[in-house]
Amino acid sequence: MTTGFELAPGLIHHPGWLDADARAGLAGEVAAVLAAAPPYTPRMPRTGKPFSVRMTNAGPLGWVSDARGYRYQPEHPETGAPWPSLPPTVLRAWAELAGYPHPPEACLINLYAPDARMGLHQDRDEADLAAPVVSLSLGAPALFRYGGTRRGDPTRSVRLQPGDALVLGGAARLAFHGIDRILPEADLLASEPALPSLPAGWRCNLTIRRVGRTTANSPA
Repeated sequence: MTTGFELAPGLIHHPGWLDADARAGLAGEVAAVLAAAPPYTPRMPRTGKPFSVRMTNAGPLGWVSDARGYRYQPEHPETGAPWPSLPPTVLRAWAELAGYPHPPEACLINLYAPDARMGLHQDRDEADLAAPVVSLSLGAPALFRYGGTRRGDPTRSVRLQPGDALVLGGAARLAFHGIDRILPEADLLASEPALPSLPAGWRCNLTIRRVGRTTANSPA
């Protein structure tokens, strides 16, 4: 367990939260998810413009984007099959980092080629905004940019290495954030193995989320 650093109120960075063995274990769990739920290319609402990032999901719900908009749904948009179960490392990360009493319902897996990007955006498609978003990084390092809750707020950046965890909660739950660029393979941690089922130099990011509100009469 590493000590977290507060990058901004509610935005906590845990460098090296996953050690080498844990990274290898999570990489194997991700490979199993990819085999059951093949990555697909999401598209922007209305315009249909493809994302530069490929995606898949694990858990009871998965986040998708297409011409109809952003949403969560229980099945893969191309195969129609249910999403695979949340991997054990994902559940451990939520239990140890989220500080939230109810379990996660979705794990969005983003796959970044070396030239992929993710523009500044908010994670706001969840009904339960009291729950944080927990993020885990594997593969190539990346430059993560974050700002405030308004698009025009000043931004800063931090390098995310494989094994790093981030928590966006509290005042940072709706902070704008994105990935400026994937860093060259020369910047990889020493002896970092390639991810199974992915080319060398790719980055894998998992974001773990609670989607629906929990009430006294609804299941946890």
